[in-house]
Amino acid sequence: MEPHGPPCPGSVLFGCELTARTKSYTFQVDEEDDSDHILALSVVCLTDGAKDECNVVEVVGRNHENQEIAVPVANLKLSCQPLLSLDNFKLQPPVTFRLAAGSGPVHLAGWHKIMHREDVSFEEDDDQSEEEEDEEDELPPIMPAKK
Repeated sequence: MEPHGPPCPGSVLFGCELTARTKSYTFQVDEEDDSDHILALSVVCLTDGAKDECNVVEVVGRNHENQEIAVPVANLKLSCQPLLSLDNFKLQPPVTFRLAAGSGPVHLAGWHKIMHREDVSFEEDDDQSEEEEDEEDELPPIMPAKK
């Protein structure tokens, strides 16, 4: 079996641990950085020393009205669900992970993707949109079914 690499170039491994002593971790980037950043969570799992109790992990971010919102993303218990795959759940920093219940330790792992603005070509996106519009115009009309 081949090892899995980052989802794309410009990605670096991310990881943090939440415990009874360190109940939260905030992932943020430098405000002066003009690159686009995405944090993709892959796995949330209980690690060595965890008790058989419910460990609830929340993601704390901001909604469209810039109000803080906390959303539970994992409820782990050693005896029945010690690990949860999040399939590269994408978040935009700043974002805080919080151990809302339980004492952990809970480990979060994923990828931090950095996209430099000079690498992004907006012209390619515009060309693609025009092609898609042309394809829509070429669709044949829908004919009624024969009885």
